[in-house]
Amino acid sequence: MSRKKSNDRPERTTVVRLRPPRKCPICGKDTTQADYPFCSRRCAEIDLNRWLSGAYAIPAVEGKASPDRDDDEE
Repeated sequence: MSRKKSNDRPERTTVVRLRPPRKCPICGKDTTQADYPFCSRRCAEIDLNRWLSGAYAIPAVEGKASPDRDDDEE
């Protein structure tokens, strides 16, 4: 049985965070649990816009074909 206070509310418990605190990658402020890894919905939408507009891109390496695949022999 859990022990309740006189006003029938459960006692407060301590929340243990599993993630270490981090700074928002957009503005550098402390992050919030609701918008993690950002500090606000605004910063999350800025980041999404950067991905969708192509500002973030994974560079492709142009070079030789892999050794197990020969494009010359067809």
